[in-house]
Parts: sequence; C-alpha cells; structure tokens
Amino acid sequence: MTSSTAQSAVAVTEPVEPGSSLGRDAWQRLQKNRLAVFGGGVLLVLALCCIAGPWLLHATYQEQNLDLGASAPSAAHWLGTDTLGRDLLVRLLYGGRISLGVGLSATFVALTIGVTYGAIAGYAGGKTDAVMMRLVDIIYALPFTIFVILLMVFFGRNIILLFVAIGAVEWLTMARIVRSQVMALKKMEFIEAARSLGLSNRRIIFRHMLPNILGPIIVYTTLTIPAVMLLEAFLSFLGLGVQPPMSSWGTLIKDGAEKMEEFPWLLVFPGTIFSLTLFSLNFLGDGLRDALDVRAAKD
Repeated sequence: MTSSTAQSAVAVTEPVEPGSSLGRDAWQRLQKNRLAVFGGGVLLVLALCCIAGPWLLHATYQEQNLDLGASAPSAAHWLGTDTLGRDLLVRLLYGGRISLGVGLSATFVALTIGVTYGAIAGYAGGKTDAVMMRLVDIIYALPFTIFVILLMVFFGRNIILLFVAIGAVEWLTMARIVRSQVMALKKMEFIEAARSLGLSNRRIIFRHMLPNILGPIIVYTTLTIPAVMLLEAFLSFLGLGVQPPMSSWGTLIKDGAEKMEEFPWLLVFPGTIFSLTLFSLNFLGDGLRDALDVRAAKD
C-alpha cells in the first residue's frame, strides 16, 4: 500500500466532529427516522416531567391520606392514589427521577469500563487478552446479589452505591461485544495502514476503531438502560435498593402487581410508563445506530 493510499484510508476513520460534514449527515439521517425522533421526544418529555412535575404539583412522594386510601383516578388525583392515600402521579414522577437516574448513571459506568476494557483486550490479543477475559469470566461467575451485598458491607448502603454496583456488573457483556468487534476490525486494511504510519495503539483504538463500532455499542447501550432499571427493581424488592417511602418505577410496578385485582390502576400506569420508556429507547437506539454508522456514512 502506498503512502497516499494509507493516509486516505486512515483519514476516513477519523472521529466525527460536531461541525464536520459526516456529523451533519448523521444528524440529517437521524431526523428522517420518524421512530427515532418519536423515541427521543418521548424520553425528553418524560425526563422534563420527572424533573419539573413534582414542583408544579406542590406535593411530595411521602404525603399520606389514610382516610382516602386507594382511590381510582379523579379530578383531584389524576392517576389515583395507592393504599396509603399517596398520589400516584407524584410518586411516578419522583420514581422516574430514580429509575432514569439509575439507568443513565449505571449505564454510563458500564459503557466507560466495558468499552475501554474490551477494546484493549481485543486489540492486544494473545496472553493479555486471555488473562483479561478470564477475569471477566470469574466476575460473571459471581452471583450478582452477593456482589452487591459485599459492596454494601464495605462501603455502606446509599443510592450512589446502587448506581456503581449495577454499572460494575453490566460492563461485562459490553466488554465482550467490543472485544469481538475490535478483533475483527484490527485485521482490516485501514488499521494496517494506521500502523504503517506509526500511529500509537491508543490513537488507533480510540480514534480509528471505536468510531467504526458505534452501531453495536449504541444498540447495546439502549438495551442496557431498561435492563438496569429492572435490576434496580429486583434489588429494591430484596431490600437492597430504593428504600420506602422513596419509590422508583420498578417498586411501583411491584407494589401494583400485588394489588392488581383490587386496584388495577396501581399497575397499569407504572407499567405503561415503563413500557413506553423501553420502546422509546429501542426506537432511539436503532435510529442512532443507523445515523452514526461510519461505514454506512461513507457509501
């Protein structure tokens, strides 16, 4: 391969800058995907409602009215109340702060660790890759609940630890996905061209490889967020997550399922919000995958 050809091959794999034509093209492709726009819009509205809603309603999640008890939706309580007379809409909005916060924070932790770890293991190969992936296998073998309990024993119980604990486990699958993609990618000609130009391994991995595997990373990221929310609900059920009287969408669904026959609205509304969030994340993830696919953008 000649020097000019090598430089050309490397140049097309440069990261997408906000002002570049490739970045503008990706934004235009995303705007044309109606499902992705719908998903992003729904997520934005939900996030804004969860942030500002409780302030506008002038209520808190722990306010009780035992005389009222569980009541159906009405003008005074749009989504009804739970068995303790607490407004379900307010608890949904407060719970959304925790669920979305856990989902985004823990996913960011998993994304940061998993992408870095998997890219290094896949690019290094050989004994380094073997040792790194055996460590992943060992962590995979540890029961998730025991791992979280151990973290809480050493560091105490708080909501921030919940973010870290979930993220510290969810990165394992991300590392495996990135590793397999990098191992396939490092054999391609444009990576050989980058090596021939004397670029450092760090630059090759983070500036020339990762932009070409954004699709799988983004898709798995959008699937990780709802999975993290479910994990948070599971931990809360065991008493290791969100503690009463605080709520999350997961705990509200769990409580609603227990009273489904008597008070169906306690399950219907939280379940609908959680399902809508899940679908929106999937729609947005598919749109981002198509828009940010560097190889598709070059066609």
